[in-house]
Amino acid sequence: MSITRQDVQHIAELAKLNLSDAEEALYQEQLSAILDYAQRLNALDTEAIPPTATVLPLRSVMREDVARPSLPVDEILANAPARSGDSFEVHVILED
Repeated sequence: MSITRQDVQHIAELAKLNLSDAEEALYQEQLSAILDYAQRLNALDTEAIPPTATVLPLRSVMREDVARPSLPVDEILANAPARSGDSFEVHVILED
């Protein structure tokens, strides 16, 4: 399956790209090759292959949620630009 130069120009217009004549010719060739490959994949017999979301075994990558002591407040606020007691002090961004 090959695409035309007009197809490339239409795609470029949708993507808001300004392509030179050389780029249009290159993309016409490359996009046609991609579509040819997709056509070859469509021709494969996949009836015996069950649908799957991944070929890798599923496992949890999350660590156990274990309570532990946090850092001291003074250490947490040491690099804060401004603090108010034991809290970060920030500028008002929304006013009533």
